[in-house]
Amino acid sequence: MAESPPSAAEVPVRAPLTIGEAAALTGLSPKMIRYYEQEGLFVPRARSAAGYRQYGEADLHALRFIRSARDLGFSLKQIAELTGLWRDRGRASAEVKRLALAHIESLEAKAALLRGMAATLRELAQRCHGDDRPDCPILEGIEDYARDQAPDAGACHSDT
Repeated sequence: MAESPPSAAEVPVRAPLTIGEAAALTGLSPKMIRYYEQEGLFVPRARSAAGYRQYGEADLHALRFIRSARDLGFSLKQIAELTGLWRDRGRASAEVKRLALAHIESLEAKAALLRGMAATLRELAQRCHGDDRPDCPILEGIEDYARDQAPDAGACHSDT
């Protein structure tokens, strides 16, 4: 039986790599790598004599970590905290767990909000005939929602 080819993470890396090569090996774009550097999440360990970024295995490992955290929905601020903890071998795992649990709570709240939005739209779509008539319960429902969410438009805020 033939062996499957190694994944990009298993291929030994020749150093130094260009930003394009690092991007290809991490699944990030060069623009995102520069952005993460600009935001202070990542600093390449080496530069060429001409000032070009150069990447080694440790850099790729850090970029993959950042990408994984982004894929899990962490914000840049949270990723900065996570990468700091990841690099700190003396850290307490309790702090990492606290961050993860807070993020789970946020994700679950967003998921509940999205489920509610989907249910509302599903109900409006079920009320719509989807024919040639101009009346549309979907548009009316969105209009009603906008009216319900707006501040009290009829209130007078002046003394005159």
